[in-house]
Amino acid sequence: MLILSVRAAILYLLVVLIVRIMGKHQIGQLQPYELVITILISELAAIPIQDTDIPLINGIIPILTLLFIQISLSLLTLKSEPARRIICGGPSILIENGKIIQKELTRLRYNINDLLEQLRLKDFPNIADVEYAILETSGKLSVIPKSQKRPVSPEDLNIETDYEGLPITLIIDGTLKRDNLNKIKQDEDWLLKELSQYGLTSWKQVLLAILDTSGKLFIQPKN
Repeated sequence: MLILSVRAAILYLLVVLIVRIMGKHQIGQLQPYELVITILISELAAIPIQDTDIPLINGIIPILTLLFIQISLSLLTLKSEPARRIICGGPSILIENGKIIQKELTRLRYNINDLLEQLRLKDFPNIADVEYAILETSGKLSVIPKSQKRPVSPEDLNIETDYEGLPITLIIDGTLKRDNLNKIKQDEDWLLKELSQYGLTSWKQVLLAILDTSGKLFIQPKN
């Protein structure tokens, strides 16, 4: 039982490390070759865990081989556009100028019901509102609405807006982020003074504290 636990722990840590090396992609964002390699790695890791008669190295070597293949293909697609088109394919236009491209739907075996469903999920129930719909290589549908159907932005109305950057997290679950506190050129005394306005005496009592770019401090105490 102990050997089985150790083997499982080693393979788990190895797979986690490999997934980290492969990059930060969600399942829906994986290219086909990345998805295949991910599935194969999970299968190869499961075999030595289930059968202790198989040497652990027999599972590790194929996994590392797949990692090498994945990195090599990623570098190849990064440097070569023709290689990227061969390995990953290219985006396909399903709707152009408000009209469905039937030939492309047939080629991709993508039926109209699926297309309408994806458009509804993008808040476009009416095809007449869509200028372009593009099926990306990851399988996701990108929708570009017609100009008159796009949301109005401040730029359209010639309205000047203030700069909005990323808010800075100062406290998470009672833990003070001192590096972030230094970034805003403040000290702990300043923070405690701000907390006192909410009846708090320590950052240990704070679930979340965030400072936005306008200088407004959001504080949520712990229950």
